[in-house]
Amino acid sequence: MSGREGGKKKPLKAPKKESKEMDESDVAFKQKQKEDQKAMEAMKAKASGKGPLGASGIKKSGKK
Repeated sequence: MSGREGGKKKPLKAPKKESKEMDESDVAFKQKQKEDQKAMEAMKAKASGKGPLGASGIKKSGKK
């Protein structure tokens, strides 16, 4: 066993992808994804201001 064999092997470099031309459907899809992302961010911000929804943690009985 030589010294170079041990340890983690480096992955081969992936070839650079060519910048492909996007047609109208790709552009529309990307635009829709951006709008959905903005809507999700707005919903997260709105929901984070409130506390938990009806969940008050573990409910304990009076008995021990």
